[in-house]
This record gives sequence, structure tokens and C-alpha cells, in this order.
Amino acid sequence: MKENTLHPELTVGAMIDRLSAFDRDAPLRLAINPLFALEHTVGGIVPAVDAHGRTVVYIVESGDQLGPVPPSVAVAVNWQDSVEAPPRRRRSATGNQ
Repeated sequence: MKENTLHPELTVGAMIDRLSAFDRDAPLRLAINPLFALEHTVGGIVPAVDAHGRTVVYIVESGDQLGPVPPSVAVAVNWQDSVEAPPRRRRSATGNQ
């Protein structure tokens, strides 16, 4: 199977290997759309056959959109740069600077 070198496809085995490092009771979510990153709950896993006759496994979202992806997730997958709050200048109690 030819891999896309920019975004290689993750195999079922690689996904199992990666997930095995986490607590089995941790919720599983999908992060979708890097330009408007949202998180969704996972609703199921469905096998299908692609146009080349290969079995493909789909992780399906349940239809429950939870809200924005946490910034740490967007940074980890390079959807956004890490952003730190600008330093704040201390103001005097009287409001004079």
C-alpha cells in the first residue's frame, strides 16, 4: 500500500498500539477540521471496502459535537501555533502609571 508522505494513513495496528498506552476507560474523541477545530464523540467503528478492494476501517462520530478542541490538542497536531498571553504590566493602585 502506497503511503501519503505528507499525511500517512494510520493503520488499525498502529492505532491499537498508540491507544494501548492510555487508560482503557478514558473517553475517546475525534478532533475535526483544523481551521475551525471542534471535538466530537465517537459513535462506532465500521469496516468497508474501498475502490481498490482494500478493507478500510472508519471511526464514526456519533453526531455529538462538544465544542472547540482544547488549544493543547490543536498545538500538538500543528493546527495552530502555541500562544502565550502577553506579559501584563503592573498598574498602581491609584490608576496612575
